[in-house]
Amino acid sequence: MKVLTTHCVAAAMLAAFAAAAHAANTAQDSKQGGKDFISIKQSKLKWQDAPSIGPGAKIAILEGDPKGGGPFTMRIKAPANTKIGVHTHPTDERVTVLDGTLYFATGDKFDRKKAEAYNRGDGFVVPQGMPMFAYTKGKPATLQLNGLGPWGISYMDAKDDPMKSATR
Repeated sequence: MKVLTTHCVAAAMLAAFAAAAHAANTAQDSKQGGKDFISIKQSKLKWQDAPSIGPGAKIAILEGDPKGGGPFTMRIKAPANTKIGVHTHPTDERVTVLDGTLYFATGDKFDRKKAEAYNRGDGFVVPQGMPMFAYTKGKPATLQLNGLGPWGISYMDAKDDPMKSATR
């Protein structure tokens, strides 16, 4: 399968990340060694639409800039019955489930039978370029992603790309 890399998807995703990064409510309270202290209060997060993940998905940037270089932390809210088709990322991805259950597997073919349930507190690390897929069932899931930018998402099949398809 050929990985689809489109400027439209990348531009829309980067625009969403940039908006979320500017809207993120982090308190820069003090500096030490040239770095800012960042305070993250769940009640003050600014959630933005995440169309590259799917309808109803939301993203909040906690620190850093996923589209730039360097470390970043973001959260994703995936609604109930979300399907994230087979895709890759240009960097390693560290995922922790904060709430709900995410069904996840690696591989270049979406197969619900191969996915393992990851519950609150569970996590995984996926190497750069490794094909993967995920979904939620009847309840939403909240995830925290950590990585080094620039981060992005490339769907292996255009029909799985929510930016290109109105139906999932």
